[in-house]
Amino acid sequence: MESLMEDELMDVVDRHDNIIGQRKRSELYAEGSPNCRVINAFLRNALGQIWIPRRTAHKALFPLCLDMSCGGHVGSGESYEDALKREVQEELNWDLEQRPWHLLGHLTPYDDGVSMFMKVYEIQDDETPQWNLDDFVESYWLWPWEILDRIQQGDRAKSDLPLLVETFYRSNANSNRVV
Repeated sequence: MESLMEDELMDVVDRHDNIIGQRKRSELYAEGSPNCRVINAFLRNALGQIWIPRRTAHKALFPLCLDMSCGGHVGSGESYEDALKREVQEELNWDLEQRPWHLLGHLTPYDDGVSMFMKVYEIQDDETPQWNLDDFVESYWLWPWEILDRIQQGDRAKSDLPLLVETFYRSNANSNRVV
């Protein structure tokens, strides 16, 4: 079972994402500090649909919620890109070196309203991952507008998911909608 109190060491950053120290994850969460780093990634197929998993019930944060395709904390001394590669391997059972991917953007809690400092990536692939069963219970290939509709109609999601979909897929949020 995932514990909110996992005590991995994380870098603490200032308002400009410069490392200013290290703290345990449990301490940062207890304080509600946004001054640490995470990565998030969206898996997007050739049609433009995004693979969205649902978190397991035993997750300490956002149990049974819709999630980004992949995400996680950046460990102390780890780069965003190294964290991305590690998380993709852990959650999706994929070697990122074998898949095309790119950076979508770098967001901050102070400028963009996200929960923590984050880099957001996109992985291009049509294959549904054989995800880690400790992380996810089900998944869907959804158009950006379908993700937002599900959330608006009450499907629970991680707090940053709608903002990230709006930010990076706004132009597709209404495309391909059947009326």
